[in-house]
Amino acid sequence: MICNIDETGKICQMRPSEEAQIDWPSEFVTQGLIDIQVNGFAGIDFNSDTLSAKDMDVALGALAASGVSIILPTLITAHEPELLARLARLDEAVTKSVLGPLMVPGYHIEGPFLSPKEGSSGAHPAAAMRAASRELVIKLEEISSLPLLIMTLAPEQEGVLDLIPFLVERGTTCAIGHTAASRLDIDAAIRAGATLSTHLGNGLPHVLNKHENPLFSQLGRDELTASFIADGIHVHPETLKTYLRAKTLARTIIVTDAVSAAGADLEPGLYGLGKVKIERNGDGSVRIPGSNYLAGSSATMDQMVQNLINWFEFDMDDILQIARVNPSRIVGDFARLPEVGARDDFVHWANHDGQLQVMETCIGPWRIKNQNASQTPESDNSAAR
Repeated sequence: MICNIDETGKICQMRPSEEAQIDWPSEFVTQGLIDIQVNGFAGIDFNSDTLSAKDMDVALGALAASGVSIILPTLITAHEPELLARLARLDEAVTKSVLGPLMVPGYHIEGPFLSPKEGSSGAHPAAAMRAASRELVIKLEEISSLPLLIMTLAPEQEGVLDLIPFLVERGTTCAIGHTAASRLDIDAAIRAGATLSTHLGNGLPHVLNKHENPLFSQLGRDELTASFIADGIHVHPETLKTYLRAKTLARTIIVTDAVSAAGADLEPGLYGLGKVKIERNGDGSVRIPGSNYLAGSSATMDQMVQNLINWFEFDMDDILQIARVNPSRIVGDFARLPEVGARDDFVHWANHDGQLQVMETCIGPWRIKNQNASQTPESDNSAAR
């Protein structure tokens, strides 16, 4: 079964997937996809103390090869001096890299104003979580040459409800995540200006009250757009179907929540997320060794696109709605990206018996080929510049 969405974003009917088989062309082109939550990629950790411009180009090139043309590098919770140093290092790496000025319009700060409770904190260091602080926000803004486009917060954390209007006035989208908030707390956050849920269904304890819980309280609020990790690990496909019916495509965004262990070529083993060791397992899950809690994702955006096609018979208009159009509202003014801002970004796809594959992604003057593609576009067999 798949959702048929009218222009209001409401589900108007359900139809069997066998009545809606998609006749994909052998090759086609779309706009590049947008990922608003990326902690790292291709062995590169954006929270690393040694991140460089060269590292950033490695990660951004690999992301582009998966069909992504715009990302928000994401920093997780850390103590104030460490978080400030990480943002300064990330910003320098982005601005001095080749692809950064073309692909990165700003940053996503996930913490430190989150819930330290077991399950809610996830892979974030609970000891670094703290009350909300305008002063810290101002320090982060002053360190960065690019804007803080998203900040994920827990509404129940001290000072967060007062911080949300302050952030909104400064152009930062406020997202609810890693929270144990009550229905009343979530309602207050929405009234204060929160408009997004970060990887909804995750960053929660495994055991919740069956009716009164932060998941249902966000699913039921049309004021909140929700991001989901469509890797089949963070949220089971049948569960995701339910979430999508609640949010509709008009209020849905897919994100990878990728970490350094993400990427098509990476093997199982140990990787880094800040000062924490994380482990990519054989099933693709990423966890802190010995923990049941997930620590980001190893997924790529093109893998998630194929998942949505396989699970729900999504067509490319559906994919672009949740991976380009909806996140573009949060990314905002593309004028910050001179080449991409002119819409000079596109993805060349090929269809192999219903399996879509990114052949190359063009971003400004750069043509970034997917080295794992089984064939190259006939129109241009040259190497990526």
